[in-house]
Amino acid sequence: MDMQLSHTIAPLEGAMLTGLTGSVVQTIGLTAAVADFPAPVGSLVEISRPSGPSVDAEVVGFRDQTTLIMPLGNLEGVRRGSEVRLTRTSRTMRVGDRLLGRVVDARGRAIDGRPQPMLRRRLPLSGQPINPTQRPRIEAALGTGVKAIDGLLTCGQGQRLGIFAGSGVGKSVLLGMMGRYTNADVTVIGLIGERGREVNEFVQRELGPAGLARSVVVVATSNEPALLRVQAAHTATTIAEYFRDQGKNVLLVMDSVTRYALAQREIGLAAGEPPTTRGYPPSVFAMLPKLVERAGRTERGSITAFYSVLVEGEDENEPVADTMRGLLDGHVWLTRRLAERGHFPAVDVLRSISRLMNEVTSSQQQQAAQVVRQLLAVHAENEDLLSIGAYRQGNNRSLDTAVRMQGAIDQFLRQQTTESSTLEEVLQEITSLTRQCQLSAESGERKTDS
Repeated sequence: MDMQLSHTIAPLEGAMLTGLTGSVVQTIGLTAAVADFPAPVGSLVEISRPSGPSVDAEVVGFRDQTTLIMPLGNLEGVRRGSEVRLTRTSRTMRVGDRLLGRVVDARGRAIDGRPQPMLRRRLPLSGQPINPTQRPRIEAALGTGVKAIDGLLTCGQGQRLGIFAGSGVGKSVLLGMMGRYTNADVTVIGLIGERGREVNEFVQRELGPAGLARSVVVVATSNEPALLRVQAAHTATTIAEYFRDQGKNVLLVMDSVTRYALAQREIGLAAGEPPTTRGYPPSVFAMLPKLVERAGRTERGSITAFYSVLVEGEDENEPVADTMRGLLDGHVWLTRRLAERGHFPAVDVLRSISRLMNEVTSSQQQQAAQVVRQLLAVHAENEDLLSIGAYRQGNNRSLDTAVRMQGAIDQFLRQQTTESSTLEEVLQEITSLTRQCQLSAESGERKTDS
């Protein structure tokens, strides 16, 4: 059979006639029960209303002899007996190069006040899993433009990391810096469950015109239905997959995966799933790996992903945070302790790790990073001693060096939002910093011996 013909027939094999109809018999919280409507889960439907336009909805499950649907809008005006019509059996979206520089909603429609882009290609929102045996090794570093990450937590092209933080510690600012200063070809940013006020602030202030020009921003604000908040995460990933398959190195930034999980919890509970861990139904923990595994490197291109995770009270054992740590290739912790000191970005290097740093950096950078980490660890272990003035110089040479170099290390780790740096510049800075540490240690030894 001709290859082009087979690609055309394949989607039709699982298709259903869109003439299928049913009627609403009951509303249960956020869902509506529809009788005589055997549509598959994930199908898109329309609910007619006596007055006003129809309401789009999605099939989320079954109960007894009815089909449960959840609206993508408001159920107001829907009554018993309202007709429900199947419109599409699978979710797809249009993609193309003209998405660059645009702000779109969860359905891929432009919401930035400019004309809708002309997009010819359609891709399924669910994506196609990558064969694990066909994933090339990650061997090249990706610059984020953030010195603390590029110097001490270097990530590779195709790596997936989490940014774990509480509220108000500079997470959005850090993500905006990545969008502006990364050396990736394309940046896709998913704003999931954000406050409506913060969307324009992020696009105009944090990302800026230069960052937006090579980015696609997908937005689903907190007031939108849970289905759209979940769909926005898949829309952002689908767009990233499109550019990856064009041979691009893509940076995918999702803020936040916690709100994605909360939206799925809302859907799962409404569909009748039992709450398990802290009220999260099983579907949440089944969907997280499916979302994360879509990022990575292929023979065509790569998707390097940063997923922000909101941590309540900096609790490392919070269910979503604990699950994401096990799924990702590293994590970056932002702590309130550093933010309160005016240390931005508030990256806690000692609590953070990049599992692929040794694969994508030189031995010179690895040794330099190890020296900095050791000095930070020594200083942290003796912080109480230093704060009460009980430390006496000369008792511990490593601590002496850590105290003398603390200012220089802090200066390296701090970065203004308007300040960018390349991987080469970061390597030079951290190498110079290590030389200062060594000279300081030798100077301290000479003073002690004399």
